[in-house]
Amino acid sequence: MLFTLGVLIIDRLGTYIPVSGINVPLLGEYMRQASTLGTLFSYVDTLSGSALGRCTLFALGISPYITASIAMQLLGMAIPSLEQLLKEGEYGRKVINQYTRYLTLGLSIFWSFSYALFLESQGLVLSPGWGFRLTFVLSLTAGSMFVMWLGEQISLFGVGNGASMIIFAGIVARFPGYVLSTVQAVENGVVSGFAAIFVLLFFLAIIGCIVFLEKGERKIPVQYARRIIGRRVYGGQNTFIPFKINTVGVMPVIFASSFLQIPMAIIGMIANRWASMSFLATMISPRGALFNVLEFVLIIFFTYFYTALVFNPDELAENLRKSGGFIPGVRPGKKTAQFFDFILNRIGLVGAIYLGVLAIIPNILTAAINLPFVMGGTALLIVVGVALEMSSQIESYLIEHNYEGFLATGKMKR
Repeated sequence: MLFTLGVLIIDRLGTYIPVSGINVPLLGEYMRQASTLGTLFSYVDTLSGSALGRCTLFALGISPYITASIAMQLLGMAIPSLEQLLKEGEYGRKVINQYTRYLTLGLSIFWSFSYALFLESQGLVLSPGWGFRLTFVLSLTAGSMFVMWLGEQISLFGVGNGASMIIFAGIVARFPGYVLSTVQAVENGVVSGFAAIFVLLFFLAIIGCIVFLEKGERKIPVQYARRIIGRRVYGGQNTFIPFKINTVGVMPVIFASSFLQIPMAIIGMIANRWASMSFLATMISPRGALFNVLEFVLIIFFTYFYTALVFNPDELAENLRKSGGFIPGVRPGKKTAQFFDFILNRIGLVGAIYLGVLAIIPNILTAAINLPFVMGGTALLIVVGVALEMSSQIESYLIEHNYEGFLATGKMKR
């Protein structure tokens, strides 16, 4: 836990190291307008923990790595050679991870160069030109690769998934600013006090709903046949296999939010180039209807996609058969695998709809009340989901530690 906390502190410090050549006062004014309008810039800035809006060394954050991971997993299902690598165990995973790092490097260069051109087009650069562009690209690319390395270290030696933890820390770091801006809006008469209290209660209700549904599970009964070996009888017990309503956690939400940045960026550039197309940017902003529809559809798609990557019904059925277990009323082998696939599809649909609905409801609410910040359901789902996963992992560590202590001090000590 201390290691994870230390890495997150390093990550947050990097979000305050500015990149040279930026007109900071003008950038701050632009970000205030973007936050009010709910543009792409403000949406991506939320996931980066305000690093993008301050134009700091870690402005790109972990987003290039997440996008590269999505691309490699999709390519792994389409390209036979990559699909074979995915089946080769630890060696295949190492090769895929190395390809993911190379793709992350390419995406970081592309995104940082596009960001530099965007800043120049908005007049936010002190000395435009290739000198600024090269310095800017090198700075942001190095920062992005370092953040990727920090995430990998958390996954290896810390608590939770590294990418999720970094995004979690970035979103939570913005909460004090949200509270202050809401209080100022109430004092200035922009938002009524009743509306602010209603939003607070609504978000608390959403958090409670997320916690309640994350704990929901479908229990599949399993029986083990009795086996007599010598004078001892083994098996003959009843247990169950738990399938959670949300089987894949918060990763579909992270994937959907990262994937949405691509069309949002393209449409944003088109709107900046041709004023007549500005209505497209409004439609696909986090407060627009098209954005919420796309986000809902992508969350459902990535829920099924990630479930197919994480769960293998054939392997689960085979392991159950080898251990002498069976599901009452279902024949072992292929029929059991089909039964698991059927259950996963039905539960996955419920979980996907639940994630999608909870992701877009806060977007609609903030647009209706006209809050002075963009606090989408995606960010809220990521925060609560990562917090629950982290608490579960900490609890498992504590149980393991107590169990090891019991073995060290009990009768089995020699």
